[in-house]
Amino acid sequence: MSTTVTTEQPTALAQGSPGGGRAGDSVFAGLSLGAGILILASLAAVALFLFLEALPTFQAPAEEISGGAGFWSYIWPMIIGTVIAAVIALVIATPIGVLVALYISHYAPARIAKPVGYVIDLLAAIPSVIYGAWGTTVLAGALVPFYDWLAENLGFIPLFAGPASQTGKTMLTVGVVLAIMILPIITAMSREIFVQTPKLHEEAALALGATRWEMIRMTVLPFARPGIISSVMLALGRALGETMAVALVLSGGPLTASLIQSGNQTIAAEIALNFPEAYGLRLSELIAAGLVLFLITLVVNMAARAIIARYKEFSGAN
Repeated sequence: MSTTVTTEQPTALAQGSPGGGRAGDSVFAGLSLGAGILILASLAAVALFLFLEALPTFQAPAEEISGGAGFWSYIWPMIIGTVIAAVIALVIATPIGVLVALYISHYAPARIAKPVGYVIDLLAAIPSVIYGAWGTTVLAGALVPFYDWLAENLGFIPLFAGPASQTGKTMLTVGVVLAIMILPIITAMSREIFVQTPKLHEEAALALGATRWEMIRMTVLPFARPGIISSVMLALGRALGETMAVALVLSGGPLTASLIQSGNQTIAAEIALNFPEAYGLRLSELIAAGLVLFLITLVVNMAARAIIARYKEFSGAN
């Protein structure tokens, strides 16, 4: 005698009840789509506003623009100064940030890693004006002897040509301040990527006889390469657009190749220092400068996306 037992599987969850999960998914998808469209619309509105307000500058005669030689002669030195400050910051902050992230994620014991990570994260919460005030009152003066040494011993290099500024308010000081400001971005993002490295890959490398550094070089760094690039590009965007810290620290002036002399200027600092009193064509000039900075940051982000898309499929840990 055989007994057949039939069971009915509930299908309500699989099929979705009316007004239940599927309705919620539709609402969430609509909200997500609306949020994405809102971001794009806001970006387009900002770009349109900047272009329309900057249009009088592009149409004005060259002699009416600040400097009397046209808009591009006016803005080009500031573009160079903006890029120089951002590059100095990245050169200083990137290796330090990656090394600190590696220490926190793979070397430090938990009782040390957590406080260090917490302190690094706190650096991101400090307002930029505080960094600027510290840079101009403490750091600038402290770096003057170092600048004198650079001028005496490496003055044959144009980047360190003297005489060194005796106030310390130079492009190199700005780069150091910006490096401290973007350090939490690189460290936090790199740390989160490092801890996501597959443990099986790390254990396999160690089982084959690799040292801890060899394991990191063969598994962690290849896996985290797209994330490191993302953190660096995000930090670059912050450095390019920083305003108050640069305005407080830098003693602006004509473009100079030396990093230890007073001079140079960035676009953001130029706008911040002159916008309150600007009107008429001068106001249009500053908005045009903002449009140029907007385009620079847009190009940087597009380049970052292209680099990440190129390398994410070729991680050495895959």
